[in-house]
Amino acid sequence: MSTLAGKTLVITGASRGIGLAIALRAAEDGANIAILAKTVEANPKLPGTIHTAAKEIEERGGKALAVKCDVRNEEEVAAAMKAAAERFGGIDVLVNNASAINLSPTLDIDMKRYDLMSQVNGRATFMCAKYAVPYLKAASNPHILNLSPPLNLNPRWFANNLAYTMAKYGMSMCTLGMSAEFKKDGIAVNSLWPETGIATAAVMNLLGGEVAIQKCRKPEIVADAAHWILTQKSTEVTGKFFIDSEVLNNAGVNDLAHYSCQPGSELMRDFFLDPVKQEALK
Repeated sequence: MSTLAGKTLVITGASRGIGLAIALRAAEDGANIAILAKTVEANPKLPGTIHTAAKEIEERGGKALAVKCDVRNEEEVAAAMKAAAERFGGIDVLVNNASAINLSPTLDIDMKRYDLMSQVNGRATFMCAKYAVPYLKAASNPHILNLSPPLNLNPRWFANNLAYTMAKYGMSMCTLGMSAEFKKDGIAVNSLWPETGIATAAVMNLLGGEVAIQKCRKPEIVADAAHWILTQKSTEVTGKFFIDSEVLNNAGVNDLAHYSCQPGSELMRDFFLDPVKQEALK
């Protein structure tokens, strides 16, 4: 399989950024995409809503269902999965992309922010999978893809931003556990993480603005890697912690320069990946 044509994807946090890029790549194949996100009105700092995303998806050749959904709310999540299945006749893929980030150290972070990250990252990933799996069991090539990092126990990732690390690793532990739990059902559960920073609103607003963006790659690199993963046989590719550049290299894409926001610039390595002993990323 090399296409998502006719497949139904439920993508959380798909009104912008990486989630939208994954949706648009699937739309090019003619996929159905349910967009689960909270944003229904434009925000100057967070461009994009579920409705603008739906319009872009349909312009690319896909079919879209815009669902206002707070992934922290169990009733809304259950209703969103049901709505997607009823609209498109089932669910083939769940992409857990929604995420919250705060890099404050232990003594500086307030518990409201801690709770938000815990709920939007680990808890929502668990809950969305819980309500999607009954539909995925009926699919011919079912996948769950979590946008979360490989589990790296190097203390450097815990020392400065413990709350965020715990929240993201909650998503990754869902991959570890659910890939084994649902293997008998033929459901693939994998994680995907970028090698470098990705040009998103989080980078723009929290990690350095335009200067940081120039050291990033475009969301399309993650989308192309996700497309490859989601078109593999679910019974053969599961329980993996993929890195976007490695996925594309293995798929025969060796020149990644066109993904850079500023061609030729040195790229910043993303969180949770230890330094590599090689030339600077470009």
